[in-house]
Amino acid sequence: MLNVALVGAGRIGQVHARSIQSHPDCTLAGVCDVGVEAAQKLAGQYGAKARRVDDILADPAIDAVLIASSTDTHSGFIERATAAGKAVLCEKPVDLALARTLQCEVKVARTGRPVMIGFNRRFDPNFAALKKAFDAGDIGKAELLSITSFDPAPPPISYIGTSGGLFRDMMIHDFDVACWIMGRAPSSITATGASLVDPEIGAAGDFDTAAVTLAWADGRLAVIKNSRRAGYGYDQRIELLGSQGLLSAKNVLENTMEKITPEGSLSAKPVYFFLERYMRAYEAEWSAFVHAVENEAPMPVTLRDGIVALACAEAAARSANTGKTVAITPDMLSAL
Repeated sequence: MLNVALVGAGRIGQVHARSIQSHPDCTLAGVCDVGVEAAQKLAGQYGAKARRVDDILADPAIDAVLIASSTDTHSGFIERATAAGKAVLCEKPVDLALARTLQCEVKVARTGRPVMIGFNRRFDPNFAALKKAFDAGDIGKAELLSITSFDPAPPPISYIGTSGGLFRDMMIHDFDVACWIMGRAPSSITATGASLVDPEIGAAGDFDTAAVTLAWADGRLAVIKNSRRAGYGYDQRIELLGSQGLLSAKNVLENTMEKITPEGSLSAKPVYFFLERYMRAYEAEWSAFVHAVENEAPMPVTLRDGIVALACAEAAARSANTGKTVAITPDMLSAL
């Protein structure tokens, strides 16, 4: 039985608490949060205890720590938890700054403890099926990847200021998916961003609408489109064009009923947001982490994967702000 502590009792922490407690090989042994009442409420919901982070890290009975706190605390908690001998699953991104993430990787390597980064979309059944079919050679060599990711509505302006911006907070999932499907980091990134949804987002120095082109050294391309507003629901699609065909993963709809009349056809909208769309992915992600810990197997999503995705995000932000294509070089991905 894996004894797990949860750091962070906000919205995503609540999602992870459910995954931890529902796993037959796990016990939620503690919850901590800067908001003590939030920690107490979530812990009580699952029969756990609200605890201080120092107590959790000092407790030899805690085997693993799931970090779901604010992004600016991630790298510090990863370092502290691994130094205390814990296995770690940390929500994305590893940090708001690539340089700090590289420092974190060096410190974690000294501990020898396993770390997994929470890029849950790899575990979505639809996206995983697309990746499996591509790896099996079903469409030949990849040529053009298209990823669409639109939120139903923008977050509060108060969130924008601490999120790290659209590329680090939202599109980082898509950068990870693109690198996962293509098998490596791109060689360059060209990004364009705009503030079309909410002028306050632009005033805060961020974008709410963006398109990014990733290029690989062998000529392969990927296009990622993000928007903070799609009034019809949570739009999440992937298309991969290969030399011998096309693979696509479509939206998950509210229901599968389709009405067809002489006037045309009508089907349901996409599910509203990420909780509905990716709950199965979060559960599969946690199961993969537990399996890796219990079997001392490699983590399916590594700290290095988090570094690559953040490097893409930083390059995209620089490109969008300068209007220039930004190269992804080995130096960017190395702490040496």
